[in-house]
Amino acid sequence: MDNSIRIKELNMVYTGLADDDGTGLGVLSNVNLKVQANEFVSILGPSGCGKSTLLKIIAGLEKDYEGEIYLGNDNPKYKRVPVCYMLQKDCLMPWRSLLSNVLLPIEIKKGDLKKAREEIQPLISEFGLAGFENYRPRQLSGGMRQRAALLRTYLMDGEIMLLDEPFGALDEITRMQMQDWLTLVWGKHRKTVLFVTHDIDEAIYLSDRVLVMSERPGTINGEINIDFERPRKREMILTSQYSEYKKSILKFLKT
Repeated sequence: MDNSIRIKELNMVYTGLADDDGTGLGVLSNVNLKVQANEFVSILGPSGCGKSTLLKIIAGLEKDYEGEIYLGNDNPKYKRVPVCYMLQKDCLMPWRSLLSNVLLPIEIKKGDLKKAREEIQPLISEFGLAGFENYRPRQLSGGMRQRAALLRTYLMDGEIMLLDEPFGALDEITRMQMQDWLTLVWGKHRKTVLFVTHDIDEAIYLSDRVLVMSERPGTINGEINIDFERPRKREMILTSQYSEYKKSILKFLKT
């Protein structure tokens, strides 16, 4: 199955919102990018540059744009293409148990919940949630809620994962733990990932490539290939190569 992402000459204007010239609010301008199947790519850029809008377009939630988008061989503007999409907030339902929240995609698809409960047990352990299946979200730590939300996202239809700052609300230590965990889980399951973040270190640590966007209307200003071996190790942040990656990203952010 082809789970690549290809975007060519993408433009997006919110016509209901006036910009300085009164023609509409330009959000994205001439965006061109490719994400290979099973690649992990992060998008960095200033607030308001259109990163989240780009994910919504790829997910098929925004239709009023110009340009071409292909998920594999299908255009989400004209055909529903299943993707796994996660926002910054975990969006767990407070009245449901952790397990009930995680199984929501199966429930929506009217799948066999009894069978799913049995089959999901290895993933519950792999995602660090074993023993907490019957806990409510308020009883869980921030990291556990995010892991539950990521597992729920993983169970959605589709081999493309769109992650919109999933660790943005976490404290630094928990965030680092989640990054380490995500690299291990992704290394095992290898879905195509497009990951939005404001954190340069996070982008370098997680990604095969980092794309840097300009201020609004957002376009791709630069691309950096991250040539560190996997699984990633924290010691890499002390290397001169890491510093060079960071300098390159900062340079693109200033242009």
